[in-house]
Amino acid sequence: MDRIRDLASKKAAVIFTKSSCCMCHSIKQLFYELGASPAIHELDQEPSGREMEKALQRLGCSPSVPAVFIGGRYIGSSKDVISLHLDGSLKQMLIDAGAIWF
Repeated sequence: MDRIRDLASKKAAVIFTKSSCCMCHSIKQLFYELGASPAIHELDQEPSGREMEKALQRLGCSPSVPAVFIGGRYIGSSKDVISLHLDGSLKQMLIDAGAIWF
């Protein structure tokens, strides 16, 4: 879990994903369209990906991917991120964390 927390705090926006997950792809695209360049950690391509996925689940990430962190804080999975985007607060969260500048 320390590795997850460490990775999540190294950049303003961090997304833990799997390369085969369509919702992960959609969330990454949303961040790119908003002007953010999140750190992406593809768990199915990381040597310790399975352990990282279990750690995400222990942190309360359900489903385990996509797991989105902004400003070092767990924001949620795809449905949470989409809800934040629809109510207009996702962009402000990214601005406040320094992931995008406007």
